[in-house]
Amino acid sequence: MIENQLTRTPQTNALLSLMYFQSSRLDARTNEKGEAVLLDDQNKNLWDKIQIEKGNFYLIAACNGNEISKYHLEAAIAYWHTTPTDQNKWQHILELYNQLILVEYSPIAALNRMFAFARVYGHKKAIAEADKLQLPENSHYYGLLGYLYAPTNIEKAISYYEQAIKLTNSRVEKQTLRMQIEKLNI
Repeated sequence: MIENQLTRTPQTNALLSLMYFQSSRLDARTNEKGEAVLLDDQNKNLWDKIQIEKGNFYLIAACNGNEISKYHLEAAIAYWHTTPTDQNKWQHILELYNQLILVEYSPIAALNRMFAFARVYGHKKAIAEADKLQLPENSHYYGLLGYLYAPTNIEKAISYYEQAIKLTNSRVEKQTLRMQIEKLNI
């Protein structure tokens, strides 16, 4: 794709970067039982460092020019997910999501932005912001609300997780949500 002069563009490099960053964490995203493993719980030793390096290479190549596409922003977000934690990591991710929803709004981008918002400003402020999204048919919306309420209102968190379970057809997502409920019931 990048060998051809016509397709060797900043946007193509950004997309390749995104693909490498995302695939670098595949082995850590599920456990030996096939259950989803959330980002904070992933074994970072399972991340493929060679793919992360390739992601970095293509992200740098994508910066050749003035264009900023959704792939640039998504690759930059994925970059921050694969870097060692620093005190401003989530602030950077939030700023990138702020730009992404302006370039191309999607409910998933808005929900992911809200997760980053919670990491920066706390769950209470994120709850007020999340209420504005109004995505009543979206299982991820209720899963996010469950996550946001978990530290302060376990009953409400469980209720939201249960609503998310009702709305999803994904076996893996249902399993992940049930595991979150089990953690709250301990």
